[in-house]
Amino acid sequence: MTSPAVARPDELRRVNRAILLRRLHAGGPATRAALATELGLNRSTIKMLVDGLAETGVVEERVPRLARGAGRPSLLVLPQPQAVVVLAVDVQVEHVGIALIGLGGQILGRDSWNLRGRQRESSEVMTHVAESAALLSSDLGLRPAAAGISVPGVVRRSDGHVHDAANLNWVDVALGDRMTTLLGVPVVVGNDAEFGALAEHLRGVGRGVSDAVFVSADIGVGGGLIAQGSLLRGAAGYLGEIGHMTVRPGGRPCHCGNEGCWETEVGEAALTRALGLAADSPRGAIVAELRALERNYCAVDRLGEYIDWLALGLVNVVNILGPELVVLGDLLTALPDAVVERAAEQVRRRSMVSRAIGGVRVEKSSLGPDLKLLGAAEAAFEGVLGTV
Repeated sequence: MTSPAVARPDELRRVNRAILLRRLHAGGPATRAALATELGLNRSTIKMLVDGLAETGVVEERVPRLARGAGRPSLLVLPQPQAVVVLAVDVQVEHVGIALIGLGGQILGRDSWNLRGRQRESSEVMTHVAESAALLSSDLGLRPAAAGISVPGVVRRSDGHVHDAANLNWVDVALGDRMTTLLGVPVVVGNDAEFGALAEHLRGVGRGVSDAVFVSADIGVGGGLIAQGSLLRGAAGYLGEIGHMTVRPGGRPCHCGNEGCWETEVGEAALTRALGLAADSPRGAIVAELRALERNYCAVDRLGEYIDWLALGLVNVVNILGPELVVLGDLLTALPDAVVERAAEQVRRRSMVSRAIGGVRVEKSSLGPDLKLLGAAEAAFEGVLGTV
């Protein structure tokens, strides 16, 4: 009979160190006592781990600013942002943003630029990202340990190969391999909605929620799924193309080759039509019109048909995936609250799954324009924290 394997002390210490770092990175400062309770480790183990991390400058201990009462206050263990840094890249259809993000999720510096014409070509984007990242790193005196890149397309997670990013006109782009060479650090590439779901789960309204769906609506529509507390990635990493489920047979042609996709009824072009704006209206004009509707209390009447299509897709998503929370991101965050509540009410009423679990929550993202950057950073940190 084979004896069960027993972890060596150094292996166990490494595992516990990674667990502690992930807790501090995602959960923020805490006392040693709180860490011991949360992580199920004894206080002597926590002391050894914290002392080791403090010696290398990864954490520090500090008296709470608002400490009150008699006796010596418990010291807080704080992650040090500049001790571990990653590069986050958010490639959008008309815009690219990059940021250096430190341990604990703090944005230490950023850069961004618009994409027009030839600048949208994959080779141009990759070159510009590498050059801008080098300048940003030099300016801040920081070197990233890894990079995460968010892309609005179908991405193979194993190597970051972009199979198709239709709105960028990218097909079969070896983005992960090429950027690893250009940046000289490990690179993780993922779908933008997938990274949006990851960011919301760790730092947004989805924090603490085990099962959630993130719905991203921009020029296209995508989805990311948190299942039992983990990001669901599907076969080869291809998952979340919820914008291309057919909701209107014989409807408008979609760039994917299908007709009547959900994207054609709730994406940016559909919202522009619903608002009665010109087809080439800039994003700012769409957001301004939505804010005006919020102030004038006429949003539900003006966007009635749009709400119906939004709700129809959400009902399908909830019935298939069974989340407890749906988070609306990107352009959907500009929708008036009354519109979101009307769509949520339809989901609660029409979805069999929602009725069975007592009502699915539908909320807008809380992380603003940095959502995809934060998600890309978290994907990069996944491979780094165990090696610090």
